Amino acid sequence: MKRLFLVAAVMMVSFFSIQAKAQLNVNVNIGQQPLWGPTGYDHADYYYLPDVESYYYVPQKQFVYLNGNDWVFANSLPSRYGNYNLYNGYKVVINSPKPYLNFKNDKVKYAKYKGNKGQLVIRDSRDSKYYVVKGHPHGMPPGQAKKIYGKGNKGNGNNGKGHGNGKGKH
Repeated sequence: MKRLFLVAAVMMVSFFSIQAKAQLNVNVNIGQQPLWGPTGYDHADYYYLPDVESYYYVPQKQFVYLNGNDWVFANSLPSRYGNYNLYNGYKVVINSPKPYLNFKNDKVKYAKYKGNKGQLVIRDSRDSKYYVVKGHPHGMPPGQAKKIYGKGNKGNGNNGKGHGNGKGKH
């Protein structure tokens, strides 16, 4: 009887510690988001860009766009979007795996945001939580961002111009 009680107690403690640990793992990737990303999100996996019907994968700093029937992952948008300004275009945050596989629905669902220029971007935010983003005008001293948020505080390095002819597939 004592063994049964002991086993039950150990299982309950294990169960509660797993739940507590899961609650402590808050996924914050502010430092990975680009300066042209929208404010208001502590975490973003993908941005959908309605103006160019493309996605941006935040963790890998890659654009995802259709080339014929294939989804291409590249460091920049194709040259056909050379005049597109990432700082002015609207971005929809999507936190689901491979949202581009749901493109037909996203295209219809987010069409109302095409041409919308009123979204505040990280570069222009005065919220100190965004100061960890590399290149922010009010940026933190070197090393401070890593102390607070850990790894992944690099910008995208394309200065807002998402054009070029990067190639590659995932």
